[in-house]
Amino acid sequence: MISFQVGTSDPLSQARTGKIETAHGLIETPIFMPVGTAGTVKAVHQRELLKDVSAQIILGNTYHLYMRPGMQIMESAGGLHKFMGWDHPLLTDSGGYQVYSLAKSRKIKEDGVTFQSHIDGTRYNFTPEYVMDIQRIIGADIIMAFDECTPYPCDFNYAKNSMELTHRWLVRCKHQFENTTPKYAYQQSLFGIIQGSVYPELRRESAKVVVDMDLPGNAIGGLSVGEPAELMYEMTSIICDLLPKHKPRYLMGVGTPANLLEGIALGIDMFDCVMPTRNARNGMIYTSEGIINIRNSKWKSDFSPIDLPLGGYAGAQHSKAYLRHLINCNEILGAQISSIQNLTFYCWLMGEARNRIEDGSFSTWKRAMTEKLMRRL
Repeated sequence: MISFQVGTSDPLSQARTGKIETAHGLIETPIFMPVGTAGTVKAVHQRELLKDVSAQIILGNTYHLYMRPGMQIMESAGGLHKFMGWDHPLLTDSGGYQVYSLAKSRKIKEDGVTFQSHIDGTRYNFTPEYVMDIQRIIGADIIMAFDECTPYPCDFNYAKNSMELTHRWLVRCKHQFENTTPKYAYQQSLFGIIQGSVYPELRRESAKVVVDMDLPGNAIGGLSVGEPAELMYEMTSIICDLLPKHKPRYLMGVGTPANLLEGIALGIDMFDCVMPTRNARNGMIYTSEGIINIRNSKWKSDFSPIDLPLGGYAGAQHSKAYLRHLINCNEILGAQISSIQNLTFYCWLMGEARNRIEDGSFSTWKRAMTEKLMRRL
């Protein structure tokens, strides 16, 4: 099981540093987790995740790994750590977001979710118990309870019914988790997920239910699904006020660099999002001075570095003109350089936030940094 130790707290906000100890190493928080959906962070090798990006933990996706390579291969390999050659912390989501994204091909019942594969149309059934069994086989250090991620917008009654179903599923997840043993020679930790859409009373109710389950960590789901940022921050603030300080807080699927800094200020410890890699492949580059659309002609003859050296090689070694050429020619190296740049920037931003919290300058730094982060260059 993980352990969590709170470090320094910012005097002007809810921001804090901390350390999560897992069987595969230490995670310093606040932390951003690159998304490795199918056992790979797209376009980025594991050695680059360590050397250039300085990733401490990455995320795998239960649904996609279940589909390919499948659990027989996964268990034969000895779990995802060994299968992908990553001897560092891993987190797996439960597949709940895929339930949300497969809305046209799934049916939600009390027992679980029946859905069609996006690959070949084969029908499958995920129950809370089965999702725990799958995540036991994958073997991530931190695993997530099965939930329904509500869409935005949705009416109050739908959100309430969905939340209550997620709570009942959480009870079943916890029971199955506690009555099974790890597949491999280390312990795993189960996090619950707080739902309730954008209704404060539902979010408060869900936070109480999940906190009362007394799991090692608590996650906030169902945000960053199309609602205005102000609503996301409002819900996050409401929930963080109710969460125990001695356990890590995970805001799922968030978000832009500015979202991350605001989340940290509200008390969040962990983030994940596909945005830095997905946008990188489409030519959107995040830098310490602002956002670059590298496809624009203005960068055609700009031979200055993509970004300042932030600890990784991408921004310091290559010019904007060169990256623009690669992206516009659909060269694989373009996706690789831009993905490493964006992930390096995200992880640098988290490290800088930790430093600023520790030296007491976080709130002042955050205001100035947020202006840069939202600027289009």
